[in-house]
Amino acid sequence: MSNAPLADRDLAALVPEWLDWTQVAELLGVTPSKVRSMIRDHELAAAVPEPGAGSRVPADFIQDGLVVKGLPGLLTLLHDHRFDDRECIAWLFTDDDLPGRPIDALRENRGSEVKRRAQVLEY
Repeated sequence: MSNAPLADRDLAALVPEWLDWTQVAELLGVTPSKVRSMIRDHELAAAVPEPGAGSRVPADFIQDGLVVKGLPGLLTLLHDHRFDDRECIAWLFTDDDLPGRPIDALRENRGSEVKRRAQVLEY
């Protein structure tokens, strides 16, 4: 567990693989401008993992050619708690409260426990 605020966590260390928007578009079968809309609408989240890298999406957000089930709703919930995309990504990839990272629980179709944890967050 890290005591650093979510906004200050090292995303490059937390997230093992990143995709640029073109790669995300190819995996989802959409255009890069649709990816931009999906990020704006909180269906996906993007951040700059390290200086000079450009905005990227964690590869774990895509599974079998689709956005991971439950991710858009969870991102909306986190944004309602005033998290920005960077903080959402840090929370999803940090093993603080769940046995394992929240993103892993979502990918394993255990989204209800992740959503319960997110609903009680204070920020």
